[in-house]
Amino acid sequence: METSVRLDDQAILQILKDTGAIRHGHFVLTSGRHSDTYVQCARVMESPRTTVDLAREAALRLPEDVRSSVDLVISPAVGGITFGFAMGYVLGVDFIFAERQAGVMTLRRSFEIPQEANVLVCEDVVTTGGSVKEVCDLVEDAGATVAGVVSIIDRKTDRKFDAPFFPLLGLEVASWTPEECELCAKGGKAESLGSRKLAK
Repeated sequence: METSVRLDDQAILQILKDTGAIRHGHFVLTSGRHSDTYVQCARVMESPRTTVDLAREAALRLPEDVRSSVDLVISPAVGGITFGFAMGYVLGVDFIFAERQAGVMTLRRSFEIPQEANVLVCEDVVTTGGSVKEVCDLVEDAGATVAGVVSIIDRKTDRKFDAPFFPLLGLEVASWTPEECELCAKGGKAESLGSRKLAK
């Protein structure tokens, strides 16, 4: 694996700020929860070099037994694809992605998960981890093992998956169910910037 200047948490946060990835307003998250803060990692990934630098740092932070065992990287579409590709590149393994068909996370495009493979699940931002959980289920249903989950951002809410989790940066920001949303109560309309509801 290539080496480069290490990135500490402050440097990663500065990258997010410099690229305009951290936005403030009223948003619907991929999980369905509402928040006044949205992390648009796509802005970071406009720079392939920065994306690879973040992936390299994420790989270096993995425990050695996890890093050395990974056979395949998989991401949920769409947000995790670019970072997942960079993780595969850095680790020197193949990369595939899962996507929704009729609302169900599935493998398309002739992608396959080899039986008994050790698979790293890669996402850009984890809130509840619902999409990650679905991808982990795909891996296990194929007879493979989830070696761990990596993300750029962990929003530090209750997670739906049990796999070992190795986020680059934790951000504690407020989020609410639509019914509890303080911004909705003030009459505000939430903006949806995620990809879950993209046309199929």
